[in-house]
Amino acid sequence: MSKYCLLYFLFFTFCMSIFSCKKDSFITSSNARLSTDVDSLKYDTVFTSVGSITQSFKIRNDNDQKLLLGNVKLMGGTASSFTININGIAAPEVTNIEIAAEDSMYVFVTVNIDPSLDDLPFIVKDSIQISYNGNTKFVQLEAFGQNANFLRGRVIETNTSWNNRLPYVILDRLQIDTNITLTLEAGCKVYCHANAPILVDGTLVANGTKEQPVIFSGDRTDADYKDLPASWPGIYFRETSKSNELIFTTVKNAYQAIVAESPADNLFPKVTLRQCIVDNAYDAGVLCVNSSLFADNSLISNCGSNINIIYGGVYSFTNCTVASYSTYISHRYPVLAANNFAIYDGSTVTTSLEAAFTNCIFWGEPGFVENETSIGREGNDQFDVTFTNCLYRNAVEPANSTKNNCLLNQDPLFDSIDVSRRIFDFHLDNNPSPAIDAGISSVPYLKDLDNNNRIAPFDIGCYEKQ
Repeated sequence: MSKYCLLYFLFFTFCMSIFSCKKDSFITSSNARLSTDVDSLKYDTVFTSVGSITQSFKIRNDNDQKLLLGNVKLMGGTASSFTININGIAAPEVTNIEIAAEDSMYVFVTVNIDPSLDDLPFIVKDSIQISYNGNTKFVQLEAFGQNANFLRGRVIETNTSWNNRLPYVILDRLQIDTNITLTLEAGCKVYCHANAPILVDGTLVANGTKEQPVIFSGDRTDADYKDLPASWPGIYFRETSKSNELIFTTVKNAYQAIVAESPADNLFPKVTLRQCIVDNAYDAGVLCVNSSLFADNSLISNCGSNINIIYGGVYSFTNCTVASYSTYISHRYPVLAANNFAIYDGSTVTTSLEAAFTNCIFWGEPGFVENETSIGREGNDQFDVTFTNCLYRNAVEPANSTKNNCLLNQDPLFDSIDVSRRIFDFHLDNNPSPAIDAGISSVPYLKDLDNNNRIAPFDIGCYEKQ
């Protein structure tokens, strides 16, 4: 080795040694740089005694030497509604924490709010202190808490009314017994856990208003989960159920939002939907199996399959908007599918089907589904499917049905649709929309989904252009 190479090697080794020693030593200056990737953590509505998701933030050592944190401390200590995990240690305070040069560590934070005497939502706060080299830095914590009525595996065995003073959180399941009625007052909110269906063997009556709708949703209201489909199972109107009525009621983010099985044992529809919203159901918005359901002035939107009628029954949909765009759920199925048959034990069984669709919009995001209405018929049972003054997007007119004054493939021109920003306003744009004044006026439902008066000639869809 030449002397120049030897000198270079010795110089390089010396520099690396100095650099390595520096990285292995602690920086003690008060000017040491430390950063966090957030200044605060905020939690949306957290139901008391249920707990929240876990959020996290990073503490980063921005120096070229190790940094020793004096402590990372939850200021509220063990009495706090928050709990923290610091670099794998679950404790309200951890001391003497080393962070390597230009490295970071995680702090995980969960909130669990004790029941409060307050009926209204309330805010709980705390902070996490990070101490180093005589400096302190704080990350603020804030949670929006809500007391609630908690029901686990509850069976309603006497006629019962729920008010809107506190929301109801359902764990495991809620069952309404045969010949029993559960009535929900205007403004009542029901939040169901991921494994908690509502099983109706009796009668469910939801008396919402435009100003105070009844709401069914999942119990995860935090930002990352509040809009996810399949966050709870849904409402199941089972064989003995009858005379269910939902008025100004929103059912959202379920796996199957509304399921009606078997016909009712009286002369009334098994389920009536009046001025309702069914939204963002992963599998089906409305699923009916040989049952009966009447709906008017309702919106069924952005579901895996918005309306799915299997094995016949009796149905009426008047002034409804049934529309889907790909969001969390890919739009792969017709927004309306109805048939009079089912497959049992490898054999096809059929029954009668009577379905009337009046002043309805059936529309899906173009480029995904060829025919947004699909009517299937097997056998020779009574079969009567009628579209009257409806607007639908289809490659061909829907088969096995009667059409009266319908509009094929005319864009309804909804007010505002922006899939990327999750904006879905299904009011009619005054361009004008072809659905304006295109409906039949001889229908008994004179208020739209906004509770505005219908003005003859009626518009098609759930909203009347004012």
